[in-house]
Amino acid sequence: MTRWGILGSGRIAHKFAQDLLTLPDAQLYAVASSDQSRADEFARDYSIPHAFGSYEDLLTLTDLDVVYVATPHVKHHENVMMLLNGGISVLGEKPFAMNSKQVREMVDTARSKKVFLMEALWSRFMPGIQKALELAQSGTIGNVVSVKADFGFKAPFLPDKRLFNKELGGGSLLDIGIYPLFLSYLFLGKPTAIKALAKFGSTGVDEQCGMVLSYADGQLALLDSTLLAKTDCIGLIQGETGQIRIHSRFHETTGVTLQPEEQESTTLMFERQTHGYDYEAQHVMNCLNEGRTESPLWSLDDSLNLMDLLDTVGAEAGIVY
Repeated sequence: MTRWGILGSGRIAHKFAQDLLTLPDAQLYAVASSDQSRADEFARDYSIPHAFGSYEDLLTLTDLDVVYVATPHVKHHENVMMLLNGGISVLGEKPFAMNSKQVREMVDTARSKKVFLMEALWSRFMPGIQKALELAQSGTIGNVVSVKADFGFKAPFLPDKRLFNKELGGGSLLDIGIYPLFLSYLFLGKPTAIKALAKFGSTGVDEQCGMVLSYADGQLALLDSTLLAKTDCIGLIQGETGQIRIHSRFHETTGVTLQPEEQESTTLMFERQTHGYDYEAQHVMNCLNEGRTESPLWSLDDSLNLMDLLDTVGAEAGIVY
């Protein structure tokens, strides 16, 4: 039985807790919030035995196995470092931190202390994403020549809330642009050149961001994110002899269509009853049971590389925090 703590009590924390309850080897053991009443309410919702009104109090539980960090972006580094220095394993929400310097410190600390750390990039563990990658790597569409991915939804304009608040790490790039970038990295690796443009709103955050990435062998990735409109949210992996279509919304997909050139298409479905956070949680528990300190599917080097991409796109588009 793996004893989980949850740091944060917002919307994502609730979804993660609901999915954790579906895993027989997981126990919701503790929750910490910046407000005791919110922690108590969260604990009542999921029958959690320990509820704390400060994040630091989690460190008092010596039998805690791992903590899921679900706080706002700007708090990730501080919260993860506190837990790592306390010797507690961490699954930290994406983006891992606000910049590469912060991620490097987190990674170096985890490795030096030999404590498990993983970025909660849940898409990497979706069965549909794993199948799409398997199909591409097996040569079913020939050499991949391009990746196209978009992520957009019409967000209500609430200047004091996270999405449009620069001080809370708001904007489309860090919140949802990370997913198209992740997809390009998963299928094409690190690019040789990046071009990016952003549209800024009245609060100073990027409300839209467009990216073009090029690679050593001539491949291209065409990516975009927006908070201003609902887009298709599809991932297209184009090969020389076919295409893989990752169904909407691609980051949490339940379907993949393989379309070989001049052949019938094949659609594979991966239905689930959960939000989809259970896949990454189960992977973390597997890693801990195997004595690993980082994931073989989404390593700390992968997280560093992805944060470097976010930093480069941000610099190119003029996105500054």
